[in-house]
Amino acid sequence: MTTHAPAKSDAAATPAALLRASPLPPLEARILLTHVLGWRQTQLITRADEALDSACVERYLVLQARRVAGEPVAQLVGVREFFGLEFEVTPHVLIPRPETELLVETALTAMENLQRPRVLDLGTGTGAIAVAIASMRPDAQVSALDRSAEALAVAARNAARLLDAKRPGGAVTFAQSNWYGSLDKALRFDVIVSNPPYIASGDPHLAQGDLRYEPRGALTDEADGLSAIRAIVAGAPAHLGPHGVLWMEHGYDQAEAVRALLTAQGFADVRSERDLAGIERISGGRLAG
Repeated sequence: MTTHAPAKSDAAATPAALLRASPLPPLEARILLTHVLGWRQTQLITRADEALDSACVERYLVLQARRVAGEPVAQLVGVREFFGLEFEVTPHVLIPRPETELLVETALTAMENLQRPRVLDLGTGTGAIAVAIASMRPDAQVSALDRSAEALAVAARNAARLLDAKRPGGAVTFAQSNWYGSLDKALRFDVIVSNPPYIASGDPHLAQGDLRYEPRGALTDEADGLSAIRAIVAGAPAHLGPHGVLWMEHGYDQAEAVRALLTAQGFADVRSERDLAGIERISGGRLAG
């Protein structure tokens, strides 16, 4: 969408006036405006009638137009909050979503009674899952893999910015790998987690909303939506320690199929957990024996 230079009256535009005139949902408009101004949300109230300079107005209108055209808010402002942490987001990574926090919470519960748990995050993207776990469990030894070098660069920056450099578990280890492909065969983990591409290739959602701007390879396996999950389940026993657990996020209608894959691979205590919307969002199990 083409934007025009602001009219002379825009030089005296106020936050209140810009928000009133915005075609965006109020929350999105406020996020974009605070990003441009460098303000906190509360300042949009306390400074609502303050005149803004034309350069700020122009930057805001450009972002507003890009959002109207469909670009995700997280990519426009370059960050997204996840598990209380603010992650850098670029077009090379999947945008962290609130429902994925269930995967982190379940993984943390699985390692409650373990000292220095060993954790592997497959397809790390922004590093949100790995970094959130490392933040909540400073003693955890966390490794994260992704096949995308661009995604790994984003994840490494997030880890460096958000984690204590002196955490007892050490720095999160990042490596480029297609699932377990380049992983040392001798390594064993207590917990493996993944939010893999699980959207089927023909799903119409891929051509809608924010998904149009996210890396397709992080969204779909270009097949039935279960091929990545099959690979993760099949490879997990060779990389889990005794009684290690595997948890994966999946689609709203895939829980039964994922449980069947886990059971067929010999996992015990197989179950699914529901997100706040009541959807079976993640499934997992414990390595038997």
